Amino acid sequence: MSNSSTISHFLLLTLADTRQLQLLHFCLFLGISLTALLANGLIISTVACGHHLHTPMFFFLLNLALTDLGCICTTVPKAMHNSLWDTRNISYEGCAAQVFLLVFFLGTEYFLLTVMCYDRYVSICKPLHYGTLLASRTCAHMAAAAWASGFFTALLHTANTFALPLCQGNALGQFFCEIPHILKLTCSDSNHRKLGFLAVNVCLSFGCFVFIVFSYVQIFRVVLRIPSEQGRHKAFSTCLPHLAVVSLFLSTGTFAYLKPPSISSPSLDLSLSVLYSVVPPALNPLIYSLRNQELKAAVWTLMTGCFQEH
Repeated sequence: MSNSSTISHFLLLTLADTRQLQLLHFCLFLGISLTALLANGLIISTVACGHHLHTPMFFFLLNLALTDLGCICTTVPKAMHNSLWDTRNISYEGCAAQVFLLVFFLGTEYFLLTVMCYDRYVSICKPLHYGTLLASRTCAHMAAAAWASGFFTALLHTANTFALPLCQGNALGQFFCEIPHILKLTCSDSNHRKLGFLAVNVCLSFGCFVFIVFSYVQIFRVVLRIPSEQGRHKAFSTCLPHLAVVSLFLSTGTFAYLKPPSISSPSLDLSLSVLYSVVPPALNPLIYSLRNQELKAAVWTLMTGCFQEH
């Protein structure tokens, strides 16, 4: 039996047994990460360079793209390294850093999605007060609060997790350091801390979820009262990308952390972790850019301008 004072590294899950499949996983992760880097990088560059996009909605979208880049850069590079070099090791410090960064970026993304919901609510339900309620300084404070909340949430969970004694070896059933799998290695007398971790997550998530649901109930009530079909379509088109991103984020993350133990399996855990930590950073920019004509036009202008310069 080992404990946390003697553990110098963890063993991550091997994605494949054969060399060919390991290289295939490397190529898949490389493709996903390049897609996420390119798409999110384009959004960040377009919003930063396009002065007509300096509005609250695009400001929060820029912050969301930064969290997506952080998520993909936290988990995927190590998985690619392990697949390419046929290794499973990650240092104790590297695992702690990975847990902190992943919770930080995922937590910040969730808080940003909640703030973006408020932006949509004010835009549709209180359009005459939009400039007052969402002034530049207010938006900066809200974004800073989201990042700070993500930071302190990550600090709390990382400190709580790695303060627990580990008595069940050092093999993790996941391709990155994930808190539920680390908690499986802890001693049996640590159950109260495990419940504490779950309770804090549920409270934070549920509070934001209730706010999002309440906001969209108000939004749909206002939109359905718009007399013209074109007006209703325009209002819905500004909400659907955000609603799609929130649904993808919450459904995969909630099921990954709250699924019944009876249906848990290594393959299911792996699939769910990819769905909530790897796929959204690549899909979020596509969801927003495909639905927003203004953003698509700005991206196209930026790309064509760069090509003409060269």
